[in-house]
Order: sequence, then C-alpha cells, then structure tokens
Amino acid sequence: MMKQEEMETLRELIKGVDTAMLTTLTEEGLISRPMKTQEVEFDGDLWFFTKKETDKYKEILHDQEVNVAYAGKSYVSVRGKAEIVEDLDKKKELWSKAYEKVLQTSYDNPDIVLIKVKAEAAEYWETGNFTKRIAFLYKRMTGKNAESTHVNETIELDK
Repeated sequence: MMKQEEMETLRELIKGVDTAMLTTLTEEGLISRPMKTQEVEFDGDLWFFTKKETDKYKEILHDQEVNVAYAGKSYVSVRGKAEIVEDLDKKKELWSKAYEKVLQTSYDNPDIVLIKVKAEAAEYWETGNFTKRIAFLYKRMTGKNAESTHVNETIELDK
C-alpha cells in the first residue's frame, strides 16, 4: 500500500486538472482519449463517466490495464487497472449537470457507467511550486539528493 505522504503528494499534483488522458489497449495498439476528471479527493482510485456503446468500454472489458495522464502544474502518469462500475448511488454521487449536456442523458440511464481506475503506480515530473517539496520527498524515498530543479519520480502504489 502507498504511504499517506505519497498519496497526499499525488493528490496535490493532480488536484484541479480538469481533463485527463485515458489510455486503453485496442486490437491495433494503444489509444488515448480525453476524459473529464471527477471532482473528488484522490484516494487511490480515479473515476470517469462513459457510455456502454463506446470503444473504451469494450476495450476495458477486454483488457483492464490502463494509463491516465495529467498535464497541469506538473505532469503525472498513473498506471492501473480499470473496472466498469454500474452502481447507481456512486453514479448519482459523482454526477453533475455538465454531464447531462455532454452525455445528453441522466445518471440513471442504464447505458451510463463509471470507469474506476485503481492506481498501481504513478510517475511524475514536477517543475513548479512543489519542486522543493518533491525534492525533499525524493531524498526521503531514495536517500539521494535531487540533482536538478526538475524531479522525476515513480511511486509504487499497490505492492
């Protein structure tokens, strides 16, 4: 399990990034598509809405290995396993009026599902205000000093 401090660091790095790129595996290879990030505190799981009629839905049913990338005040790549969640209460909890316009339906439509990505590892590149904090965490995690102001680190979340 990921340490609380690592979870908080990752939470801060992806907080406020409105759009993530979800990468799935197709028969032809990898494909990435933009997905709206849910406005919930990151606790190791990432959530996205989709419809059952989409390719990504079928791809996740076939292969659960996914990657989610964020670009904001930092760059974050999260590797994990995706699952389809049809829980009506969870859909209601995460739903917003914006989805009604984008998806042209309501959360209780049986065609609307959630993609839950259980994060297994994350890699990040930080160059903004968190640089000193990340450099400190890098030193604590590795015992080595970060040599530059740009830090790249991988966090194993589920071992």
